[in-house]
Amino acid sequence: MQKPELYQSHERLGAKFIQFAGWEMPVEYSGSRKETIAVRTSAGLFDVSHMGEIEIIGRDSASFCQWITTNDIGKLRNFQAQYTILCNHQGGVIDDVIIYKYSDEYFLICVNAVNTVKDFEWMGSVEGEFKVEVLNRSFEYSQLALQGPKSQNIICDALGFDLCNLKRFYFLKIRWNDIDLMIARTGYTGEDGFEIFIPWGDATGVWEAILDTGSEYNILPSGLSARDILRIEMAYPLYGHEINEDINPIESGLSRYVRIDKGDFIGKRALVRVLETGPEKKLIGFDMIDRGIPRQGYPVLRGEVQLGTVTSGTLSPSLEKCIGMALLNTNAMVGENLDIEIRGTRRKSRIVSTPFYTNKPLKKETKL
Repeated sequence: MQKPELYQSHERLGAKFIQFAGWEMPVEYSGSRKETIAVRTSAGLFDVSHMGEIEIIGRDSASFCQWITTNDIGKLRNFQAQYTILCNHQGGVIDDVIIYKYSDEYFLICVNAVNTVKDFEWMGSVEGEFKVEVLNRSFEYSQLALQGPKSQNIICDALGFDLCNLKRFYFLKIRWNDIDLMIARTGYTGEDGFEIFIPWGDATGVWEAILDTGSEYNILPSGLSARDILRIEMAYPLYGHEINEDINPIESGLSRYVRIDKGDFIGKRALVRVLETGPEKKLIGFDMIDRGIPRQGYPVLRGEVQLGTVTSGTLSPSLEKCIGMALLNTNAMVGENLDIEIRGTRRKSRIVSTPFYTNKPLKKETKL
């Protein structure tokens, strides 16, 4: 198991750990409910150093990135980021990533931890005649995510830089205490926030500065459990749940990130056929009417017919109810009731619009 640079800092804060994607990462500190609500109302600080970082360098970098992704890299300015998808030739999702453009000859791609090696090897296999270098830099970075409505105040005070004008999905480089930081206004929670890329070995000072400054804003160190709850509340996909190599982005509700009109890219022909004929599956969101927390793999039924399975589910602290997503092999309408089989017992659920959480203020009685 690989341990993050901040492992001892997490231990001192009383973190509980989980083994995930070859890493031993903090899953919670004060409890996932408290940490989730902190992110929604003030701020949470996550260690996400398990995420992978892959550099694309060379004169054909822009063309290569356009070839391997579904979104339109051509629309990116320097120091702008973009959510996009890597697909195989059959249209299945290899990974969903954020790509950061420094210039036409230099891109950084942040990939999911479970896919770091796979993505790196796949990019190398499709490099072809492009004049690029594909470099796995994952063990050269620590990465922190500061998320929540108070995150701008905290990061500006902690680092002494005015980041108020940094737009969503843009990034910059700064030098702080002789450390080169890359700071992006991105995140995975649905809240305002920043993701900070730090040279491995230099993360402790940044971590402590943010927590110290954030104490007056009620910041909480937060773990992977809260991060998962927050992304489910926003109906964000997670690889291995809502997306994988047998599920295409159209089925997962990600068609807005597939730019068929941009030119050729890997998986385009397959995705054009899906758009022409319609997807075989559809991702839906639901909330529970009956008691029970839906989990991945639970059957979804209409009468005696199984329509699909749950991909993700949780008890939402923000909404104070159980919610989930499911991939169905048939059409279903918002408002329709379906059954979720939870440990052999059928429980009623209702299809709802997503995202589940829409940045509305939490109820006053919601407690940390």
